[in-house]
Amino acid sequence: MTSGGLRCALMRGGTSKGAYFLAEDLPADRAARDDLLLRVMGSPDPRQIDGLGGAHPLTSKVAVVSRSGDDAADVDYLFLQTGVETAEVSDRQNCGNLLAGVGPFAVERGLVPAGDGETTVRIRMLNTGELAAATFPTPGRVVSYEGSTEISGVPGTAAAIVIEFTGRTGDRPLLPTGRARDEVAGVEVTCVDNGMPVVLARAADLGITGYESPAALEGDAALAARLREIRLAAGKLMGLGDVRDTTVPKLTLLAPPRDGGAVCTRTFIPVRCHTAIGVLGAASVAAGLLLADGIGHDLAVLAGTGDRLSAEHPLAGTGDRLSAKHPLAGAGDRVRIEHPTGFLDVETVVEQGPSGSPYAVRTAVVRTARKIFDGTVHPRPSDS
Repeated sequence: MTSGGLRCALMRGGTSKGAYFLAEDLPADRAARDDLLLRVMGSPDPRQIDGLGGAHPLTSKVAVVSRSGDDAADVDYLFLQTGVETAEVSDRQNCGNLLAGVGPFAVERGLVPAGDGETTVRIRMLNTGELAAATFPTPGRVVSYEGSTEISGVPGTAAAIVIEFTGRTGDRPLLPTGRARDEVAGVEVTCVDNGMPVVLARAADLGITGYESPAALEGDAALAARLREIRLAAGKLMGLGDVRDTTVPKLTLLAPPRDGGAVCTRTFIPVRCHTAIGVLGAASVAAGLLLADGIGHDLAVLAGTGDRLSAEHPLAGTGDRLSAKHPLAGAGDRVRIEHPTGFLDVETVVEQGPSGSPYAVRTAVVRTARKIFDGTVHPRPSDS
């Protein structure tokens, strides 16, 4: 950091917004880095009035990007969730929405050369060891954010960014408990991890419809207590230990679809109810729905979801399958996840491994991103 401030890009990635930094521009010491980022974001403060944060977990995020030392990736991406009202910086989860901006940011910072027409950036997500490839337009070898792709929860349109999750560097099972169905705190759940640890439960089993607004759900103190009980117990069962001070696992409540999708969802992060759904959370939900013994399989509408896509949707093709030229065309099962502000389409393939345990062969989504500003941010002065 120079005496005049810190180089930073503020970007919308998917349905989130965050500050993007090169790792080399931040302190190498973790405590010093976290202190600096809290001052950049304006935390702790419910309004984050003295920083870049937008007074909500979805807009209080940070992406740290660097060249990768892994031959399987071009860049490394570390996601950091900064608290809004708390002086906390967590790397215990990933963010698939900010992931959408990592490729364009890497090209603009000169970490990856732009291709002629489009560019694919291979990304290692340091939080989890997951690998992804993001493909986006670079006409004239310059990143373009303009396009006709619309995603739910974001006004207007932008260029499509196709993200394919290509594997993981660690050995993390799709079913962390080894079972497709568990009973946790008296409620049947499916614990699944297809990039994000998620606990799936039927909304009806918790005495709600699953169609309530996020504000109504956040105001239900009895529901909040039950969700906390389930999450703490599930975290231990999934091998995550004591999760009371972390944001994972996410808890997603499922209800039958009502807008032509596969399932309706309400996701908690972990107390606030998401106004949409995270990319990696949706990937885990989709994989969970495809498990015949999972708790969501029977209430989901999986057959025929493809032919309900509107012709204008970025995943829509011809007939009931994707166009052969579409970037998500393939042999995957397309699952539309309904959420409070629309939907997110995931194409995923789940197969049984030699041991009989299921695993995700392929997962891909379409997102958009936009650069809001690129320049210098001036952190709040240190209290010390």
